[in-house]
Amino acid sequence: MRSFVYLIIFFSFFDLFTQLPIMSPYANKLGATPFITGLVVGMYSFANTIGNVISGVLTDKKGPYYVLLFGLFATSGALFLYHLVTEPIGLLFIRFIHGLVAGFIVPAAFTFSANQTASDKRGKGVALSGAFVGLAAIVGPAMSGIIASKKSEVFVLSITASIMLLLSVLSVVLLKSITIRRQTTITKSTSTISIRQFFQEAGLVKAFAGAFFLMFSQGVLAYMLPLKILHLGFDTKTSGLLLSIFGFVAILIFIMPTNRIFDQVKPVKTLAFGMALMGTSMLLLGQTEILLFMYMWMGLYGVGFAFLFPSINSLLIDSTHSSNRGKAYGYFYAFFSIGVVAGSSVTGYLELTANDGFFLTGIVLLITSSLSILISKK
Repeated sequence: MRSFVYLIIFFSFFDLFTQLPIMSPYANKLGATPFITGLVVGMYSFANTIGNVISGVLTDKKGPYYVLLFGLFATSGALFLYHLVTEPIGLLFIRFIHGLVAGFIVPAAFTFSANQTASDKRGKGVALSGAFVGLAAIVGPAMSGIIASKKSEVFVLSITASIMLLLSVLSVVLLKSITIRRQTTITKSTSTISIRQFFQEAGLVKAFAGAFFLMFSQGVLAYMLPLKILHLGFDTKTSGLLLSIFGFVAILIFIMPTNRIFDQVKPVKTLAFGMALMGTSMLLLGQTEILLFMYMWMGLYGVGFAFLFPSINSLLIDSTHSSNRGKAYGYFYAFFSIGVVAGSSVTGYLELTANDGFFLTGIVLLITSSLSILISKK
């Protein structure tokens, strides 16, 4: 059963990563301004924030089955709606619907996976789930960029819609048994935990901050990298391959014996190390116009991602109980979504060039990495 949940995690992030190389060029084709283009990229994640929080609450109260089922069916339908888009405002509206319903999937799926993993193997467990995220980061952008250059952006989204529909049907059969396992002790303990209490837990605050800045950088990449590649004279296929490199490197670290480090080293330390590597890679991307070097810096970004993602998940698992983990994951992935919105929208609002956007993000990540170490020592 966990294998199928991993498959759901894979395609949920596959949905996200296939959008990265195509959404800003798609908005440009529809005549969007730089600011509207930034909003188009970020609108999915803004709505995703709302869906994540609702999903977390419902997962603790009702169990993951119906939450996952609704998310999968609704996401499939939302993806097919892109066929109706004819202008930028309509695209913004569809992006909101897509992000909202897709937000129901991940918190429920990760809660189920975390609750089935032994505490002394939680680092390795989240690394394995991260491997599926990394695999989606490899396959998604590359496939999206290649197919969009030969067909269209809407054609790519229709493929994802069909896959989500198939997963929905399979879930009806394969995940039905999860409803039987629902714990009856959840409701009382969950209802007594307020939002304020969540944000008073140091481990959760660090996990939420790590999630935010991880996806802040992803938002900048989603917006700026395709535009920089087009400026250098390459097509969407090249930006898709570049975005896949970091996923390829990350998945190697996740599945190799190196994943043991996440159970042996404190997650705060691996968090700071991963974030520092990501910040360095962003600075280097902003200073590079040679394609070969850009592949190298995206590989470095992948190493940072591989250290950061399991670290923030481990912090969350260590700081929660199974009775409130769904809500915690809801807030956690809400910060993921807010990070993407902030990354794409802030750089779009400031009308930064791609190089300036990479420089700003690199500085922010390096400062945050340093602060996480200093606060931990205190």
